[in-house]
Amino acid sequence: MKSVLELERLRKTFGGLVAVNTLSFAVEEGEILGFIGPNGAGKTTVFNLIMGSFKPDSGRIIFKGRDITGWRTYRVVNCGIARVFQLSRFLRHKTVFENIEISTIQNRIFARENRQARERKILQAAELVGLGEDLWKLPGALPHASLRRLEIAKAIATDPELLLLDEPFAGLSAAEVEEVSGVIGKFRESGRTVVLVDHNMRGVMRLVDRVVVICFGEKLAEGTPAEVAANPQVQEAYLAGGGVNDA
Repeated sequence: MKSVLELERLRKTFGGLVAVNTLSFAVEEGEILGFIGPNGAGKTTVFNLIMGSFKPDSGRIIFKGRDITGWRTYRVVNCGIARVFQLSRFLRHKTVFENIEISTIQNRIFARENRQARERKILQAAELVGLGEDLWKLPGALPHASLRRLEIAKAIATDPELLLLDEPFAGLSAAEVEEVSGVIGKFRESGRTVVLVDHNMRGVMRLVDRVVVICFGEKLAEGTPAEVAANPQVQEAYLAGGGVNDA
């Protein structure tokens, strides 16, 4: 398969702390990749490096053959990468439609889309995540799972080819995890690639095609969910000898 994103020996330090240490892995086109590790492993730092929030001390980030290392966030978004944060960030006095629309403003400057095209993009994003009937509601009227969908819709409206999902299952019930998993599963059908970080291992392992595990900023393991779940190093580092499928 063709690689969409490649991280080559990324390193990032904060003072004397090594947050990411010569980390390398690739994300294949159309896959859902689980990116996991214990708290403090460096997952969020890696997302920040990809999105341009931080600049690496060394190493490269390659997206579709282009070196985007150190690009500003708006350039990363416009080249086709979007991120969904763990915490829901919405404007309480704006409707669902307006919240999604605001997420497209930065791209609008560059794309110069007409109003009809923008509205179509917003409607498509809402339908994809299951918010088509909630467009004119205020976010405060939505249940928690729908707020997660709203965050995903805001990212989808920027028309990304690669979506970085940070803790999409946080605070969700088992039934809600299934619902959001169904939404994420649709992305492959629409030709998008996903990198997923979450501590709900049961939800992650059921959804992803492949898993990359990091610990203390270094790659510990890589493989299918079954291979990673059976890896003794992963069990010891991530779950102190438990089992990945029991998390």
